[in-house]
Amino acid sequence: MSDKHLSTQFDAELSDICTRVLEMGGIAEAQVAQAIYALTHFSGETASQVLAREEQVNQLEISIDRELSSIIARRQPTARDLRLLIAVSKTIANLERVGDEAARVARTVQRLLNAGVSSRMRLPVADLAFESELAIKQLRNSLDAFARLDVEAALDVLKNDDLIDREFDGLMRKLITYMMEDPRTISASIDLVFVAKAIERVGDHAKNVAEGIIYIVKGTDVRHNPLDAVESMVR
Repeated sequence: MSDKHLSTQFDAELSDICTRVLEMGGIAEAQVAQAIYALTHFSGETASQVLAREEQVNQLEISIDRELSSIIARRQPTARDLRLLIAVSKTIANLERVGDEAARVARTVQRLLNAGVSSRMRLPVADLAFESELAIKQLRNSLDAFARLDVEAALDVLKNDDLIDREFDGLMRKLITYMMEDPRTISASIDLVFVAKAIERVGDHAKNVAEGIIYIVKGTDVRHNPLDAVESMVR
């Protein structure tokens, strides 16, 4: 993923660590998809599977972090290699939080089931599924951009971030309407507010990964800048 070094072993170490990041990202992405399946199908079994995989994501983060520390100590990397390792550290932190959000959704499903809520209750579950599709797509695209260190693909992730925000705002309005029209849905609707927020955060973490890619390639920290400024900074 970076220029060739005199040490082929160093190249192999960098390649291996990036492969493990993508493995971690794939697990986190699958967790989110499973958690939403659990919600839309009111499946306690699937929710339990999501929670069982949380430890796998956590252990991958610890393992990759340990390897990062080892590489930095042994290789003393500079320039782009150092930026890569710093960005990897931030990326795995974001992926771990994606796993946390998936677990949060799974625990909400269990809580809804324990409260006797079922698919027969009128709730905007389909809208939540659509929001999650957008977030999962963003996460997948950011991981693909990471695999190729593709700045243009990373910029596309940043450009699409508003789609999830708009969907989240629409969901909030819909859930408020549901609660006003039928007070029996208040408790479940409040739970779904937190689900919607968890999904929105998945999109935020995907955006953070994309910003890290730009940092690796361009050496420019684009965080907390409007999109038009980011485009100017990387051109």
